[in-house]
Amino acid sequence: MSLILNIDTASEKAHVSFADDGIILHCLWNESQKDHASFLQSGILQLTKTSGIKLSDIDAVALTAGPGSYTGLRVGMASAKGLCYALKKPLITMNTLEVLTLSAIHLFPGNDNPTLLCPMIDARRMEVYSALYNPQGEPVSDVRAVVVDENSFAEFLQNQKIIFFGNGSSKCKDVIKNKNAIFIDIFIFLLLTFR
Repeated sequence: MSLILNIDTASEKAHVSFADDGIILHCLWNESQKDHASFLQSGILQLTKTSGIKLSDIDAVALTAGPGSYTGLRVGMASAKGLCYALKKPLITMNTLEVLTLSAIHLFPGNDNPTLLCPMIDARRMEVYSALYNPQGEPVSDVRAVVVDENSFAEFLQNQKIIFFGNGSSKCKDVIKNKNAIFIDIFIFLLLTFR
């Protein structure tokens, strides 16, 4: 069994949680992206008090390491690295888009059809960070910044459905009008609960 402190400050909703052998034990959220810096340390402290778990008992710290909010990533990385250094624990970094995809797979298990998954993180204006994954969570394309227009992902949408999700997908809904484009609301809610 491994006890992990999960930290996610990469997107609009930050969270900290303890997971034991892939099961979330306790979790705290912050809904305001502007408050991630003030939330993180106090959230971890509150999490330890609520759960009764001491930081010295964890086996590692897991962190979403991008892509995502530049300030949020700095806040999360600085805190995670400081904790790991002080506690002499390993740091596990995970790609934010992969974690978002794993969240989608967890919410909608058993998707054996050829549908692709496309997590999107808002990069301002009409740009998003995205990648494509198969239903097993394996990458089909590299992570890249995409300026979204009506032809975005057209080569994939010709032959198969793509499920778009993440905070960047809402601004694409009115632009990508292909019948094979499906838009759903999913956000990161777990980190190492799938591995």
